[in-house]
Amino acid sequence: MAAASPSDTVPSLPRNVVIKTEPEAEDGLLVTPGDVPVKREPVVPLMAPVSGLQPLSWSQDHRLAVCTTSSLSLMELVCDVHSNKQDLTLHRTSIPVQTETHKLRVGPAAELAQATEKFSSHPDPKIRQLFMADTVMNPTVGMHKGIKYASWSPLGCDSSGRCLLACLTLDHRLTIHNSHKRLEWNMLVDLSKKYSERLKERGYAKKDNKPPQENLLDFDELQRRFRMQTPLRMEWSSIYTMKQVQADNTCRDVEMVLLAVLMENGDLVLWKFVLPFINGADVMFYDIVESGVNRPSDLAWWEYESADRRMSGLIVGSEVGPVKIMPVSLSGVKGYFTLRHPVILWKECDEIAVENIKCVPMVHPIQKSKCSLIVASRGCYVFWCLLVISPAGLNVHNSHVAGLHSLPVVSLAVSQHGVAVYTCSIDGWIKKLTPTFTENTLIFKQEDMLRPENVTGRRIHGIAVSHNGAYIALASTQGMVDGYHPINRTYQVHFVTLKTPEMAAALLLKSPTQNLYKMADLLDLVRWQILKNKCIPESLLEELDQKIQQADSPYLWRFKLFLVRMLYQSLQTSPTDHRWKPSHEESKVFVRDEEEEGENQKDGKDGAQEEGEPGGVKKETKQEEQMAEVQAWINAVETHLMRENIKKVLGVVYLNTWITQNTSIPTCGLVDYLSKDANDRAAEVLIGHIKKKMNKQTFSERCSLCQAVLPFSDHKQAICKNGHMWLRCVLSYQACQTLTFRRCLLLDTIARLPEPEDPEWIKKILQAPCTLCDSPMI
Repeated sequence: MAAASPSDTVPSLPRNVVIKTEPEAEDGLLVTPGDVPVKREPVVPLMAPVSGLQPLSWSQDHRLAVCTTSSLSLMELVCDVHSNKQDLTLHRTSIPVQTETHKLRVGPAAELAQATEKFSSHPDPKIRQLFMADTVMNPTVGMHKGIKYASWSPLGCDSSGRCLLACLTLDHRLTIHNSHKRLEWNMLVDLSKKYSERLKERGYAKKDNKPPQENLLDFDELQRRFRMQTPLRMEWSSIYTMKQVQADNTCRDVEMVLLAVLMENGDLVLWKFVLPFINGADVMFYDIVESGVNRPSDLAWWEYESADRRMSGLIVGSEVGPVKIMPVSLSGVKGYFTLRHPVILWKECDEIAVENIKCVPMVHPIQKSKCSLIVASRGCYVFWCLLVISPAGLNVHNSHVAGLHSLPVVSLAVSQHGVAVYTCSIDGWIKKLTPTFTENTLIFKQEDMLRPENVTGRRIHGIAVSHNGAYIALASTQGMVDGYHPINRTYQVHFVTLKTPEMAAALLLKSPTQNLYKMADLLDLVRWQILKNKCIPESLLEELDQKIQQADSPYLWRFKLFLVRMLYQSLQTSPTDHRWKPSHEESKVFVRDEEEEGENQKDGKDGAQEEGEPGGVKKETKQEEQMAEVQAWINAVETHLMRENIKKVLGVVYLNTWITQNTSIPTCGLVDYLSKDANDRAAEVLIGHIKKKMNKQTFSERCSLCQAVLPFSDHKQAICKNGHMWLRCVLSYQACQTLTFRRCLLLDTIARLPEPEDPEWIKKILQAPCTLCDSPMI
């Protein structure tokens, strides 16, 4: 067993040490000493105190969940392209705590009442005290209200391609929520109720299905039934692809995700969600794993993937000290291998609780193999374990990082892109740990994270890092004021930058995901820089143009469109008059008349003003010309993106139509629109194939109000000869003539809803994100 990791004062490092501060594709990025964290506005006040041991959780679709005593507060980071304000754009919603008390069912009500009466006055003081102090078995002592924990699913699990939210309350109710509409949350299923019904049907038996020998009048049996359905933590797996056999014996790929729930008795209950998950009744019980961990405290997924091999397991920590990985069997997943037996990561029972377990996939730079780094907080220390899979088997290296904090670590967060571990104690000190590989193990470089002025001295309750590591969120309250605790506390959420705009731009140019929406936190840093400096960095624009010449990808064009849009917003001046104020026209006329009377007495001042007027007019004219030039730039980039997407849609139409048929896609209009550019050789070839299949037939769109022909003269809207205007779907380019349709998250474009009579290939087209900004359609 290795000793504690040395700190930053190591005199020398071996030659084969590689410091992993960013992924391999980003090794060229260097952080200068001047790159200090900056606190962004606004500071978000919370309406209630935070609750739970890990109150902050950041999703892959850039939504931050904050656990409080009254509700689950949610903040969505939106990279707004229609605003010139430099502050963060946050859309706030909340999921309130249900008012009705959640009660666990462990057997017949009469038998439970008899057991309650028996154990509340039991002659043995040990049993009586255990029963009376347990808020689960004896809720009369007072049940806490609030949110205990929140966990986000991977991206792409709900009907809009976004994340599902699992919510656990302090009264042990586990529910699944989604946000199908804008700023509206719906509860899909109550898993606590569903699991309680399952246990009742099975007679509260264990996994072996043997019925219990005792009834509720036995204290151990009563305690077992409560603990087997009291959730402590829940975590989502990654998305798996399975083969499903259809009625006609054909196979199709089906995606699923698992939710693991850690119960108080150490059982791991797995629930299966087939994607996209829409109906709460479709959730299925998958499996139960008996971990045997005494007094479990935390849970995390361990997932390993190399070439065509995949393995996964569940990391379970204990309040006593041990940490282990339990195997999870997945049948039907291609290339999946199951661990033969549990893997012990730490076996010492030292009564130091394990909290904040995180698992990060990494690449060993020396052995050139994939590995997993597992970190967790244990009191004032940070436990780490490196799992390396080699031909010889699974190698486990573990140790502790000591000397970080004088008080216990209350929260731990990991930046996935550019692996770094952030820890904080309740006194507000935040440390950054950077893993450094050696030949057989690794050490951690320790750094004190500089705190912005407004955050210094505040009491920190939790931290969370955004998906791409652009921001760190802190939930805090007042510390000691003049040596005394404040009478009334206010709770706030602060956002602090972890990367500079230059680093964010470099990461966006080298993004492997090729999706602006998935990189929205990094994109917001670039937006902030353009609005602040009122210009696009010249080096960024040159490198972007060079990459577009090398690889003409839609992602790079969308990135360029975003930059030009933000430049246009930075050139706009804020209005000087407030629309909500009354005009007071009479008083204005009176003041103007007085000014006209005094003009003859102030000839010198008027002459000076007249000399200054031409300069102001010239400046305004120059600004208007500049904005018109930028607007023309925006239109050119938008037209290019639309033409490329139209060619893609026409290609799908050509491949999926065997004969001339009238589909909901205006094929003839799209062909005429593409024909306007005579220099596009690819469009000419595609148009020739389409016209040959159309066989001189035209299917014109018609206005639903007057039945007039809707010409395809603009990709954004259609106007008939009677003046009826309809917006066009950005995905199928059909005129949306219905009362309901979907809108892009950034309010860029609209998309129509799929109809039951639409073929599968058209429904697949309508599942795509926005053509201009990659945002989902809601």
